[in-house]
Amino acid sequence: MILAGVLVVAPGPLRAQAIENPLAVFAGLDKITGRITTFEIPVNEVRRFGALNVYPRICNSRPPTEEPKTTSFVQVDENLLSGGTRRIFSGWMLAESPGLNAVEHPVYDVWLIGCHDPNRKSVDDEPGTIPPAQNEPPAEAEQQTSPQE
Repeated sequence: MILAGVLVVAPGPLRAQAIENPLAVFAGLDKITGRITTFEIPVNEVRRFGALNVYPRICNSRPPTEEPKTTSFVQVDENLLSGGTRRIFSGWMLAESPGLNAVEHPVYDVWLIGCHDPNRKSVDDEPGTIPPAQNEPPAEAEQQTSPQE
């Protein structure tokens, strides 16, 4: 009985807070030309890709110590020939599963590649904790053996 009470009170696994990024990185396919274009869009701003207006509203990632999960809430409008626009997508895109929630248009496809913060130092920019290699003694000459007949 006491064990059951402990299980109810014990918290679940801790998860790192999502990292909010100011830039969303997308790839777009123009099906007519076959060209794939990579482009960055600041969050809460709009960029045009062909006849589409892409609006990332939020772009979150996880710290490098966590399993990768990059998500963005995106709205996409199509520019109509009549001069107006029509919302063709509003939802979450997952960079790790680009085919799950990509924008599929007769002429253009758009999917999330990642999120980026140009002001944040990456893990690669930080000095490592492993000291540089010291002068090691020369390796012994490898013995070559002749094939036996």
